[in-house]
Amino acid sequence: MSETAARPMPVIGDVTLTAAQRVDHALDAGFVDVPVLGLQGHAQQRSGRPSHRVAIAALLTGPAALDDLGALQTLAASGEATTFTADIVTALDLQQVVVTRLAAREVAGRPGVVEIHLDLAESPPLPPPAQLSGFGGLDDFGLGDLGFDTDLLGDLADLASDVAGAVEGALAAVDALSALAGLADLDFDGLLAPVQDVTRSIESAGGQLGTALEALGEVFGT
Repeated sequence: MSETAARPMPVIGDVTLTAAQRVDHALDAGFVDVPVLGLQGHAQQRSGRPSHRVAIAALLTGPAALDDLGALQTLAASGEATTFTADIVTALDLQQVVVTRLAAREVAGRPGVVEIHLDLAESPPLPPPAQLSGFGGLDDFGLGDLGFDTDLLGDLADLASDVAGAVEGALAAVDALSALAGLADLDFDGLLAPVQDVTRSIESAGGQLGTALEALGEVFGT
C-alpha cells in the first residue's frame, strides 16, 4: 500500500495553520473595457495587475492556540508585512503579504478551539527612491550619445570670460575716442598764413592747443 506524502501546511509569518479548512486565492487581472466604434464587444486594456488576495478559514487548536491567535492579532493590528506560504500560491511570486482583515470566534462546547477567518493581500517591496542627478537625469542616458559634449562647458566659460574682457576693452576704446574728439577743434592753418598774421595765428593756436591738451589729458589719465 502506497503512502500519501504529507502536504505542507499554510504558514503566515511564524504561525502554522495546522487545521486550515479553506484557502481561496483571487486575482483581478486589471483589465478595463475600452469601447471601439464598430467593434462587436469591448477591447480590453490592462492598467496593471492588482495585488493577489487570499482568504483563509482555519481552526486554532491545542496548547498553542491562544499564542497563535495573539500572533495573528498582532500582525493584523500592526499592519506589518510578513511571509505566507501555501499550496495554492505555489505558482505565484508572493514575497510579502499583509493581514487586511481578521475575524476570530470561540464556540461554546469546544474549549481550546478558535475559529479564524483571515484576508491577506500581497504587499510587494517598494522600489528604491528616485535619486537626483545632474542635468535632470539626462546623464543617465549619456549626454555624449545625445550629441552634447560636456567638455565644452569649460571652454564656453573661458570664451564667455574672453568676450566680457573684449567688451570692456571696446567700451574703453569708445571712451578714448570720445576724448580725442576734442582734437577735432584744433586747426593749424593759421600757422601757414602770411607772416603778417603770425601774431593772430599764434594766439588762436594757443587757445586750440589748450583744448587739445585737455583732450590728451583725458586720454592718458593726466
